[in-house]
Amino acid sequence: MDFIADLLLATGAFGAGLYCFVLSRRLKRFSQLEGGMGGAVALLSTQVDDLTKAVALARETAGASERSLEEVTVRAEAATRRLEVVLAAMHDLPAPRPQRRRLRLRQRRDDILMAAE
Repeated sequence: MDFIADLLLATGAFGAGLYCFVLSRRLKRFSQLEGGMGGAVALLSTQVDDLTKAVALARETAGASERSLEEVTVRAEAATRRLEVVLAAMHDLPAPRPQRRRLRLRQRRDDILMAAE
């Protein structure tokens, strides 16, 4: 019975050693930065950092655009109020009178030539 227990223990130790060996080889392939999965993870990590910076820059730009748009909107609303006041004042003005035609005396060219002689 002791022999069977020792044999099972040795088999288990051999199996665990084989499992560790296979796992270490897989881990080496995974962690290679040039061609393995480690390279892909490193590339993705770099891309995530770049995207984080791009999002932060986009937020800053959007904030600046928002402030600028808000200023322009306030100015436009003030101009609208002034235009409404001007239009209301124009409605209060009397209608323009039609202009009378005035007769003017014109000298003829012949009269001018006779006076010059």
